[in-house]
Amino acid sequence: CTAYDVVLILQRGRHKVQGCQVKVHADRAETEPKVFTRIVMQFVVSGVRLSEPAVRRAVQMSYDKYCSASIMLGKMADITTSFEVVEA
Repeated sequence: CTAYDVVLILQRGRHKVQGCQVKVHADRAETEPKVFTRIVMQFVVSGVRLSEPAVRRAVQMSYDKYCSASIMLGKMADITTSFEVVEA
């Protein structure tokens, strides 16, 4: 859901988004229940003349406010995000 949020936020800001991919890496607990303990999400957002501040804001808004899955997982795991802007 977080990729959808990022695209929607950017589109509402009239940015020309062509695509959004999220690469996820995670660590889990050694013992049962093997819950996630650390999650790293790397966003790769492509579009026409996308600004890094706009993408950073969209990723942060999704994480802080809109993506219920990220918010829920963040209660038990350390989540970090990063992003890359690719000109389409």
